[in-house]
Amino acid sequence: MSPICGILRTSFGDYGSNEAEGVLMTVTLKLMNTASSCASLAGYAIYLWHCNRDGEYSLYSSDVTDENYLRGVQVTDSNGEVTFTTIFPACYSGRWPHIHFEIYPSLAKATSVSNVAKISQIAMPQDACTTVYATSGYSASVTNLAQVSLATDNVFSDGATLETPTITGSVSAGYALALTVGIAA
Repeated sequence: MSPICGILRTSFGDYGSNEAEGVLMTVTLKLMNTASSCASLAGYAIYLWHCNRDGEYSLYSSDVTDENYLRGVQVTDSNGEVTFTTIFPACYSGRWPHIHFEIYPSLAKATSVSNVAKISQIAMPQDACTTVYATSGYSASVTNLAQVSLATDNVFSDGATLETPTITGSVSAGYALALTVGIAA
């Protein structure tokens, strides 16, 4: 499991020291309890990961098995929030651009998927994708995005309303993505 870290752009530990290139982005997730008047959930661990601007996942894709960037874990604060600093993910063949996350009841329980409280993905907003993919380094994403939609994606085809964040910013200033996630705790 990744260290408790909000900066996902560089590898850590015994892995490579490369930094994932791409358009800067912060991701803020707010966790709320749907079983208790949407109260904030503090002390939960959120593990977040996504592909690089080439559509590759560190540790798994053949070109980046010696890197562990673009993945990390944080614990929600008293407002139920975590913020990660990362890059805008690519669109790879067959999938809508997305970010994965898992929610655990505590950091101690984040060591086994059997303890997971929720597994989900964030659907990247199309307008931001179109803008980012027009920049240098994301050229393969242009073709891939043209061949997929939320309706045809194997995860989001049943509806992506609850998985689509708000996003502000620009390519030059970076983007800020925010999503509120509910679980019955």
